[in-house]
Amino acid sequence: MRTNLHLSILFCLSCYLSLPSGTQLLIVNNCKESIWPGILGTAGHETPSNGGFHLKIGEQVVIQLPNLWSGRIWGRQGCCFDENGKGSCQTGDCSGLLHCSGAAGIPPATLVEMTLGTSNNPTHYYDVSLVDGFNIPVSMIPIHGSTGCGVAACEADLNPCCPEYLAVKYQGKVVGCKSACLATNSPKYCCTGEYANKNTCKPTAFSRLFKTICPRAYSYAYDESTGLKSCKAPRYLITFCPPT
Repeated sequence: MRTNLHLSILFCLSCYLSLPSGTQLLIVNNCKESIWPGILGTAGHETPSNGGFHLKIGEQVVIQLPNLWSGRIWGRQGCCFDENGKGSCQTGDCSGLLHCSGAAGIPPATLVEMTLGTSNNPTHYYDVSLVDGFNIPVSMIPIHGSTGCGVAACEADLNPCCPEYLAVKYQGKVVGCKSACLATNSPKYCCTGEYANKNTCKPTAFSRLFKTICPRAYSYAYDESTGLKSCKAPRYLITFCPPT
């Protein structure tokens, strides 16, 4: 059933005859529970949808982005908000608000990061990052992209195999997995200080674990060779809990 949903979405996308200018994101909840995606534009870029919204099981939303947009999207889980949009989430919480409105999510959270062109370069760059840890599987797939476009993804659930030292629990259940940087704040794991370059910052045992399970995701700060994807596509499909 989950695979059929995914295929039907791709089929519908292929039927579009025209697109407005900019880039379109189709965001889908393929999880077995509600999620609350958060979205944040980087400095100088707008934040669509007031920064966050609710997606029920099987629900999808289309977001139209302007040209040259840059920002991130992440999934929040276990949220509860009142009629004023105030509350909390078990993971990915942004200041206790339904609409993040410029606030970033609290890690650990699986991030979808993208820079959809710049004034000097029309190429789109994007990745699924585990640098701040993991909470929900997610993928980003270009639709009708140029030759060589890649899929960025962490399609597996890392929580069951998260080392106890890195696990974030809610009522005894692991709901998130910290990165080694988040857990230790060590320059060695965070690629800061004397480790702030690709020659001195190397993969750790923890990032290798993430990479083994999710080879198409960014596992540490200098994981560009396999973690960073490039493309030029009119639209992208972002699926939380993608079919494996």
